[in-house]
Amino acid sequence: MSDFIVSARKYRPATFRSVVGQKHITSTLQNAIERGQLAHAYLFCGPRGVGKTTCARIFAKAINCLAPDGAEACNECESCRSFNEGRSLNIHELDAASNNSVEDIRTLIEQVRIIPQVGRYSVFIIDEVHMLSAAAFNAFLKTLEEPPAHAIFILATTEKHKIIPTILSRCQIYDFNRIRVEDSVEYLKYIASQEGITADDESLNLIAQKADGGMRDALSMFDKAVSFCGQELRYQEVAQTLNVLDYDTYFSMTETLLSGNYVEALLSFDNVLARGFSGQTFMAGLNRHLRDLLVARNEPSLRLLEFTGTLMERYRTQAAACPPEFLFGAISLLTDLDGKIRQSSNQRLLVELGLMKIAGLGQKKNDTLTSSGEYPLPELTPRTAAAAVAATPAAQPQPAPAQSAPARSQSTQQTAPAPAPQPATVQRPTAAAAESSPGIAASAPAATPAAKAAADPAPPATSAAARTSAMPTPSIQPAPERTQAAATPVSTQPQTARPRPVQSRLASGISISALINDAAPEPDTETAVHAAAPQPVIDPLSAEKLETTREKILTLVREMRPRFVAAFERMQFQGHVIRIAVPSEALREEILRNKTELLLRIAETSGVQGMLELDVTVNEEIRAARPIKLEDRVKYMTEKNPLLAELRRALDLEVE
Repeated sequence: MSDFIVSARKYRPATFRSVVGQKHITSTLQNAIERGQLAHAYLFCGPRGVGKTTCARIFAKAINCLAPDGAEACNECESCRSFNEGRSLNIHELDAASNNSVEDIRTLIEQVRIIPQVGRYSVFIIDEVHMLSAAAFNAFLKTLEEPPAHAIFILATTEKHKIIPTILSRCQIYDFNRIRVEDSVEYLKYIASQEGITADDESLNLIAQKADGGMRDALSMFDKAVSFCGQELRYQEVAQTLNVLDYDTYFSMTETLLSGNYVEALLSFDNVLARGFSGQTFMAGLNRHLRDLLVARNEPSLRLLEFTGTLMERYRTQAAACPPEFLFGAISLLTDLDGKIRQSSNQRLLVELGLMKIAGLGQKKNDTLTSSGEYPLPELTPRTAAAAVAATPAAQPQPAPAQSAPARSQSTQQTAPAPAPQPATVQRPTAAAAESSPGIAASAPAATPAAKAAADPAPPATSAAARTSAMPTPSIQPAPERTQAAATPVSTQPQTARPRPVQSRLASGISISALINDAAPEPDTETAVHAAAPQPVIDPLSAEKLETTREKILTLVREMRPRFVAAFERMQFQGHVIRIAVPSEALREEILRNKTELLLRIAETSGVQGMLELDVTVNEEIRAARPIKLEDRVKYMTEKNPLLAELRRALDLEVE
């Protein structure tokens, strides 16, 4: 049989001095013992594993010690030895979770009357007292308020709000705090030294963080890590044992996002998912990591970090490299995603989009975004304005001069070939941008007569070329405009002296809006209309498929809209059109409101691969064809549903 004892039991504090992280509680209890100011009822409340029951035992042993050392028990007298050996008759422990009835409280009250044989007090420790029933609380009230002089009650609970106010008012309440990470790490170091175990600060920090303020949980995790790692605790192995994401994951992810490498960020997130962690866990951890980095940027706020040793230095180093704008933006984005991820049907995609946005913050791309979410155009200088105007109208600027080269005269060689198409290219958007650009509007009257005179012989060839290039590939719409812009300089070359002032004025007075308008060429109206109106797809076998599945269509209509069944019983199929007649305009409007849903379901049921149409007409004669008399109505209903006749015979029903 093994002699192993878990650390939570082996290293359970036996004195007030060994209690971890509850200095305000232990000091108060010690002062009360030294001064003899003992209350008859105490309530210890706080999270699990913070020392409530431990302090109750230490307190009970100390007040019954026959030779106390100040406020500490001597552990040598008969009372202390009997308590340590578990045979003390003065200290009683009751688990209220399993003994929560009125009968259990009555038994407790009978034990209260017994005077202690050794020691001065009979101490009753009731753990998880909030589990008592309402009747048990009421039965306990009188004894708790006026117990015998030798009786002291110590109640312990993790949920103080579940205790009735009449009990709370009769006790001195002590609120236990979460144990800080620093205190947990120090105690774990002490235990590791006692057991001869080597552990680094990162491993102990990880255990303390995972325990979330509970020393009992921390000791249990410590034993688990020792079982896996042996006599040397290594950070990576401890993280693997506890099934938590290590700090290195968040540090490397932050560096990746800060550099703007969203591809590497997505690959790292995929590795996290492959290790079995959820996207929500990763996102929450990354958000906490970024918060810690933001806190680590300032010396006064370093005390808010629950880290020690080298880990603190790592946070300070990375925090210095992260701009506060990046941290604020990333934390805000992750916080918004945390509220959406629970309702998201694709959590992975949501987290990936968040990582890509944060990577954009790392590149400082989003800092200059406009309100519309578009990147602003760069400001133009007079040196680069002419080149920008010549480059923006066409997606392929090189073929444009080549198309007009055969039609040029010899006089074009007198000037440079690059600036030649610029006046004509600029003249085209002049009229379009006249309202938004004053500089262009001022030069428009001078350039318009020359353009009109030069364009007279050109339109036949230009329009023919436009039709030839536009008809086979209607998606390439800028080609006719480039042809027209390149053909215009053929006749304007002899008059190159006049466009030069226009060019200089455009270079100094051009606006970004004019460039945007110039960059979007005017499409051919006729071609655009045909391209914007695609021809609907019609199944040539629509009528046959609909007629074959008539009964299925009626069943579908009966399930979706039972009121429409009478109208669809006489439906006719003409190609892809379903024609029905209804007796009233109100019914027609109701059918048309549900037209889209009906046609989609009918096409799915009948297997029609194409468009369907529904033609609904109003026919007043349908209403007249319906039976009017009561007997005729009953006959009509019986024909429609033979079960109605059986129901009349079974129940002996008569028509009145």
